[in-house]
Amino acid sequence: MKVSGTNGVGSAAGPGKAKPAGGGGFQVAQPAAAAGAAQVARAGGVGGVMSVDAILALQDIGGPLERRRRAVGRAGKILDVLEDVKIALLSGDVSVDDLERLKRAVAEERQGSDDERLEGVLNEIETRAAVELAKLERANRAA
Repeated sequence: MKVSGTNGVGSAAGPGKAKPAGGGGFQVAQPAAAAGAAQVARAGGVGGVMSVDAILALQDIGGPLERRRRAVGRAGKILDVLEDVKIALLSGDVSVDDLERLKRAVAEERQGSDDERLEGVLNEIETRAAVELAKLERANRAA
């Protein structure tokens, strides 16, 4: 079961005072003994065993398989962007938007990475994107 929102159950409140509806509505007077028994029977707020926020936090942690699945998804995104940039470079139609999209994808992957080898590959991709951006800007200035 996946919980996707924090719109949980609110705490239950005790009985409130009756409010007259627009004037002198129907009211029943309670004897003093009955009022004392009602106060004893009033329950405090009912709280859950675990808040919805705690459940959502536990879902975000995920197991090793979930982390691996997310990493594969992010890697696939970078590979897709790299493929687009490669095709654009080979056809001579590379744009600033393509290279900026590549830089954003690398930056997103870098946030969730703690692997030194992956950091090295990301550094190389980032450097190459910066070189291609510089070439493109130089060509645009010359034209």
